[in-house]
Amino acid sequence: MSEKTLNTFEIVQQQIKDACTALGETQEVFEILKQPKSCIEVALPIKMDNGETKVFMGYRSLHNDAIGPGKGGIRYHQDVCIDEVKALSAWMTFKCGVAGIPYGGGKGGIIVDPRTLSIDEIERLSRAYIRAIAPVVGEQIDIPAPDVNTTPQIMGWMVDEYSKLQGKNTLGIVTGKPVAFGGSLARFEATGYGVALMMREAFRAKGKDIRGSKVSIQGFGNVGRFAAIYAEEMGAKVTAISDVSCCLYNENGLNVKKLYDYVNLPESKNMIQGFKGAEQEFDRNKVFEFDVDLLAPCALENAITSENVNSIKASIIVEGANGPTTPEADRIINEKGIFLVPDILANGGGVMVSYFEWVQNLQNYYWSFEEVQQKQEVKMVKAFNDIFYLKEKHNVSMRVAAFMMAIKRVADAMRARGIVK
Repeated sequence: MSEKTLNTFEIVQQQIKDACTALGETQEVFEILKQPKSCIEVALPIKMDNGETKVFMGYRSLHNDAIGPGKGGIRYHQDVCIDEVKALSAWMTFKCGVAGIPYGGGKGGIIVDPRTLSIDEIERLSRAYIRAIAPVVGEQIDIPAPDVNTTPQIMGWMVDEYSKLQGKNTLGIVTGKPVAFGGSLARFEATGYGVALMMREAFRAKGKDIRGSKVSIQGFGNVGRFAAIYAEEMGAKVTAISDVSCCLYNENGLNVKKLYDYVNLPESKNMIQGFKGAEQEFDRNKVFEFDVDLLAPCALENAITSENVNSIKASIIVEGANGPTTPEADRIINEKGIFLVPDILANGGGVMVSYFEWVQNLQNYYWSFEEVQQKQEVKMVKAFNDIFYLKEKHNVSMRVAAFMMAIKRVADAMRARGIVK
């Protein structure tokens, strides 16, 4: 099958197959894990501000709940489709398994470009979505969270609507909420902070120091912004950053905190284009080509392909996005000896702190920002070391080692429950 015919769901199924083969796992386990346990499609009729009614389509997939309730974000994007949601829910199962937290994988999405909607329309859409999927989510069933184009405020609306349906406060139904409404400190920064931690550990594993290294980051949404900020704090020079508007480059290192402040100005429209103190390339894909030590793709899936992988000069790749590397590109990366930290480990900080938020909600006791980040660092460093050990022991890639670890944990739980023999 050529690379062009593979969608994200087929990619994750191949990754599961590769890991099961490396583990010597049974066909029965593969057959269960290659499909989600359930996936629903919902139609959401919304009254628009102009009085018209428009119907939006949404999805929620629960991949596996052998270890614990499902966990995974909700994305609002015009390219959302059912196969993408299924794939992302499977990745979430393995991301939770890698992190060693008692969750399975879930994922949801709505086919919508939120830039075309008003705030009131987004609120009505968000409330309609949580009402529609209410029968298949719950604090001990499947717990949504923010993802692409969804925010703490949207999570707050969803918790409020779900609580009305249940007739009681159910703060643990959704994570990534505003801190004032049951959210956790350090949750907003968690995914990007985790990516930066994995950058540091990747350099350490290669016998190098992150201090003084050159880093390029594709994407300057929530993940890319905080990955850049924390990498800079750890001593790296972030020399290139791209988003949908352009690519910025400064060989001496961009001032990331100033860039962060710039994109939050109303006139910037949340884009990096126009930022002073850097060369500006209108071809945003230039970010892959710079002579840097580490590349972090932190945007959408399928960013690194067979068409651009050979232009990458970095010796380390840390995947901040979900599924940013196609299988063919992954093969070439391995052949070139590039050290790659896979998405299910590298961007696991978000789900890890979501788990911490859920724990805090259930016990109604809340931790400080520093406590949360300390707990995240301990768990992510341990996960990295465990996977690196498997990589060295079995002479496989970090990606295969990560899937091996996660699938073994899920398979062991399924056997303990009697789902498989």
